[in-house]
Amino acid sequence: MEESQSLDALSNILTQLETKPFDLSLHAAHIRLTQSLEGLQPDALAAMEMMSSFYAVGEDLWLALIQAKENAVHVNTANGVEELLALYRRAEEDYFSIPLLKQHAEFIISRCEQYAETEKPQELGELFSADWTRQALEEIVSKGIWHMTQSHLLWDQLRDWELQTLSTVSEEERPQAIVRVEELFLARLGQPHATSEDTAQAYSTFTTNYRPNDDYESLLIKASKIRGQAAKVFQRRETWETSLQSATPDTFALYIASERRAKNPSYPIISTLYERAIADAAKRRFSGEQGAEEALRVFWAGYCDTARTLNAGLLGELEILQRAVRSVPGSGEVWARYIRCLERAEGQDEASVPSISEIYDKALSTNLLQSDVEQLVPVLLARAGYDKRQFEATEGDEDRFITMVAMLEAGLDLVRKASPTGDPRLRLEKYLTSIYNAANMADSVIEVWSAAAKHYKTSYNTWICYTDALIKYDRHDKARKTFVDLHLKNLDWPEAIWEAWLAFEHLHGTVEQIEACGDKLEKAQFVVSTRRAKAAEKQSAQYAAEQMASIPVAEAPVPQTSAADPMDVDSEPRPRGTKRAAEDTASEEGHKKARIDSKPTTLKRDRENSTVFVADLPTGVTEEELNALFKDCGKVREVKITELTGAIVATVEFFERDSVPAALTKDKKRIREQEVAVHLAWKSTLYVTNFPESADDKTVRELFGRYGVLFDVRWPSKKYKSTRRFCYIQFTSPTSAQNALELHGRELEPGIAMNVFISNPERKKERTDQDADERELYVAGLSKFTTKEDLEKLFKPYGSLKGVRMALDKDNHSKGFAFVEFEDEKSAQAALEANNQELKKRRIAVTLADSRRSKKNVETESGLGRKDDARSRSVRVRNLPDGTQEGLLQQAMEKIAKVKRVEVFADVKEAVVELENAAEASKLLLQTKPVVFNGNTLKLSEESTDKAALKSEGAFVPRAAKPRAGLGHRKPVTRSSALGNPAAVASGSQNPPPAPAKGKGQDDFRKMLG
Repeated sequence: MEESQSLDALSNILTQLETKPFDLSLHAAHIRLTQSLEGLQPDALAAMEMMSSFYAVGEDLWLALIQAKENAVHVNTANGVEELLALYRRAEEDYFSIPLLKQHAEFIISRCEQYAETEKPQELGELFSADWTRQALEEIVSKGIWHMTQSHLLWDQLRDWELQTLSTVSEEERPQAIVRVEELFLARLGQPHATSEDTAQAYSTFTTNYRPNDDYESLLIKASKIRGQAAKVFQRRETWETSLQSATPDTFALYIASERRAKNPSYPIISTLYERAIADAAKRRFSGEQGAEEALRVFWAGYCDTARTLNAGLLGELEILQRAVRSVPGSGEVWARYIRCLERAEGQDEASVPSISEIYDKALSTNLLQSDVEQLVPVLLARAGYDKRQFEATEGDEDRFITMVAMLEAGLDLVRKASPTGDPRLRLEKYLTSIYNAANMADSVIEVWSAAAKHYKTSYNTWICYTDALIKYDRHDKARKTFVDLHLKNLDWPEAIWEAWLAFEHLHGTVEQIEACGDKLEKAQFVVSTRRAKAAEKQSAQYAAEQMASIPVAEAPVPQTSAADPMDVDSEPRPRGTKRAAEDTASEEGHKKARIDSKPTTLKRDRENSTVFVADLPTGVTEEELNALFKDCGKVREVKITELTGAIVATVEFFERDSVPAALTKDKKRIREQEVAVHLAWKSTLYVTNFPESADDKTVRELFGRYGVLFDVRWPSKKYKSTRRFCYIQFTSPTSAQNALELHGRELEPGIAMNVFISNPERKKERTDQDADERELYVAGLSKFTTKEDLEKLFKPYGSLKGVRMALDKDNHSKGFAFVEFEDEKSAQAALEANNQELKKRRIAVTLADSRRSKKNVETESGLGRKDDARSRSVRVRNLPDGTQEGLLQQAMEKIAKVKRVEVFADVKEAVVELENAAEASKLLLQTKPVVFNGNTLKLSEESTDKAALKSEGAFVPRAAKPRAGLGHRKPVTRSSALGNPAAVASGSQNPPPAPAKGKGQDDFRKMLG
């Protein structure tokens, strides 16, 4: 992006932030843009300050702000120090951060040490004195003391400072200082942490230096007992802590769940885990990772609930909630918890507690809740509950009643403006009508449901509530008229209305009215059935039209005409004789008579065309329920239910693709009173290619996750072609996939325009690289001075080039060969004319490339044979998770070492990873940290050199070429012929090589060929 464009983008972002100050994505873009432009460092700091005034920010931004503040203020003045310390306190209130706490401690210690050697300004008073420093350091250490693997980074600073102070105290203060340091050590030994052995060793050294020799053994025994219990606590959690080294939100959630299920849950341990999970999720959200916002909301809500259930105290709860609403101001569940906590705090003389009205107004002022009904309704209900309890406590205060009703009616307007579908569960309507019912305000109840029915015109649930209210208050004529008007309307579940009408007539109608109802319902059933049949027919026709329209013209059947077969110059010559003549005769007869004994083609399993995707499923849905939904559509082959973050989806595969049109009519049908969405699986799937080589699974998920919930990302295997660079991205809804098409043509790197298409299975040939071998040329005989530009200049006249790959040596000179890939097969065929042309004073050979051609007679760097060389740099991987993709596993391994190829053996949950060289294989095997992939800790071992074992394990071993007899080959000696020739047996492998034959002329070769 050019500088002028960047400045325009910056101006645009600032304009949007004026109207949307709580748009996190705008703040993130503002910061990144100012950081990327030269000379805008002050603007970058201002962007960080702006975000920190609306949102909690992470450690990276705070460290930058603190560094800028430290450079700007005079730390030798009281005001400068107070400003800096206040900024540290603000930073530590946002998110838990060991680096931030560590830097805070280092600052205090450095100032204390400086003033121990130089005169301290009087205006600093007690600041940085020994007592003040000790108290400040203890407070910092206490904030991170329950981080079992990193708390030593803080505690060790306090210990070292105390030991240094001990060495300088006077003799009078020395005994008291020794006791204080010993208590510090013993408290630490009783704290579960990863470096307890180092702490014990330090305590042993301290005891030797400062305690009587006679007490040494008894003191160490006492310390060992204290340490033993803490060590057991850590050992029980060590596996979890190890898994957090490559943490995901799911890993944190599982760890937290295990701690909460414990018989005696520890609040300090759980609270620290929540702090770590929240800080991690906040980082992911800032980087734009899909699902991070939802994970952050869930963690904050769980943290608040844990503080309440484990009795953290009202002040502790309020402190957590204040931080939570600053971190996730768009979470209605967190705001609702805040309001309820404030209600509990009323009348308990809690200092500086804000009012509920103030917090309610603050929640709505962000304008984040108004765009999401599911976040808005909990806040409205929390406020309504508070008002209702206040009204009941004042024994029917009319003013409070009016305030409560006005708030609920305003809330209804907000909900209906937030979404065209409003609240399908009608929670506010039910709450308001329950209040009117308690006040015996029948007309108001009916008015609420009448207004709701007009808004939710096709919702059977709303109409049922309306008619129930009419029946309850004896408005039978009005109820009957409503049923008559409704029974032919296009509702989401008309059967429910019919059943309610019939039940009403049985209770309150005459015989004639019951029979008239039955007649009308019979007609309604016919009308609805006809409407549904037409919809299914229309859907089927549309589906068929889409399938026909998507068939490439090149694949359309054309009449076959007879033509002379071209001479096959690469075919293996056959010996001449009667057998060949017989075959030729048979071949000639074949031209005259059609063959009728050919085997029928086996039909392949057509997953893409026979599968529908089902979204918006209720929690706990079963395969039986889905089978029941689709039972009248066709025979179901397989149902797979997947639980995602905040969504449950399923794929339903039929035996026949003809079942799909009928299955699509189930869209908007209900399971457990919840509407489900049904669509073709491929309509929510994208085919994405031509992205940068550095892009991995995380990059793709972050880029596309902004458009909707991702169901899956599938990567190709690179075991046959290492240059494959495409993937399939499946969303849970077609709308998200359509929205993501705007990324088509976007350049993630200069000159690389990404391709994004809907993955229509009928266009599969167009979007795969199965014909890549026909589009790629192998160029050999190159001069060492040949460059990539030389090859591009040579081959561009033949057609559009997709890429040129040259093999280079360590000096970046050509190794003598290269691969040239064209955009289409026709261009590649035309470029074969370049064969035998001169380039850099060398005649080059140009042939079609074959990615699966066995590489014979290739000299390896190790000097071993090709098979032994491959084994020497291969690593076997065990304990793979189910459904491991070769492409994803290769990406994970490439973060550790340079990978050449990967092959997965799903049946045994193993894989073989072939590295670039033996050194890279050793690097992978000697990893000190466990390698975790999709939650499984992988087991790595050297690849076996036993051929039988390799074959049984399914390893990819280069296939040995079969021995051939003929020109240029020695005929192999069989066991029988050797036994018949004692000379041959006796000589064995000691036979000298045969003498070189004399030159033969063409006549000699003709005689040999018969």
